Amino acid sequence: MAGPKVRLVLRAMEREVCGKAFPGADGLQSPEWPRDPFHVLIATVLSQRTKDMNTYKAAKQLFARFDGPRDMAEADVKEVEMLIHPSGFYQVKAKGIQAICRALVERHGGEVPEDMDMLLALPLVGRKTANCVLAYGFGKDGLCVDTHVHRICNRLGWVHTKHADETEMELREIVPKDLWCDLNSIMVRYGQGVCMPQRPRCELCPVQGDCQHGTKKA
Repeated sequence: MAGPKVRLVLRAMEREVCGKAFPGADGLQSPEWPRDPFHVLIATVLSQRTKDMNTYKAAKQLFARFDGPRDMAEADVKEVEMLIHPSGFYQVKAKGIQAICRALVERHGGEVPEDMDMLLALPLVGRKTANCVLAYGFGKDGLCVDTHVHRICNRLGWVHTKHADETEMELREIVPKDLWCDLNSIMVRYGQGVCMPQRPRCELCPVQGDCQHGTKKA
C-alpha cells in the first residue's frame, strides 16, 4: 500500500461522513471546552469503551465543574463519579482521572507532558490515548489507533493484525505522517456510519473496490 493510495482512500471516506471526530465530541456537537492537552487527555480517557454521545455528556459535566488538574485532584471522588456517570466504567475512570491529575501536579507542575513515555506512565493511558493527546492536544505526529481504525484497516487489507498496537506500528510504515491525525478522525466517523462492526454497509462504500473485505463480499 503506497502513500498516494492511502490518501485517495481517506479522502473518499471523508466525503461520505459528516465532519471529523475529535476527542469528546459526539459528531453532532463540537466540544464546549478548550482543545488543549489536558482536556484532550481527560476526554479521551472518558471515551474509553464509551459511545461518543455519552462521552460528550460526561466530559461537558466534568469540565463545567472542574477545569484543571489541581481542582480535579482535590475533588470528592463521589462527585466526580456523579459527573461522569454517563461514561462507561465511571467508578474506575473517576479514580483514574484523579490519579492522573495528582501525577500531573506532583510530577509535571500541573502540565500534560509532551512525551510519549511520560504519557504512558500516567494511569489509564495506553498508546491510543497518548497518541490522541500528541495529535489533537499538541498538534504533533500521533497515530491514534482505536477499534474503528484497527477494524477498518484490517478489512481494507492494509494490515493483518490482531491488536491495535500492532496495527499502529504497521500503519506507521505506510501512512504519510501528514495523514496520521486524519486517519483517526475520518475512520472513527466512517466506522460509526458505514464500515460498522457487525454489518458494514459495503454497498454504500466508495472504496469497496479497494477493500479486501468489500471485494470478497461483492
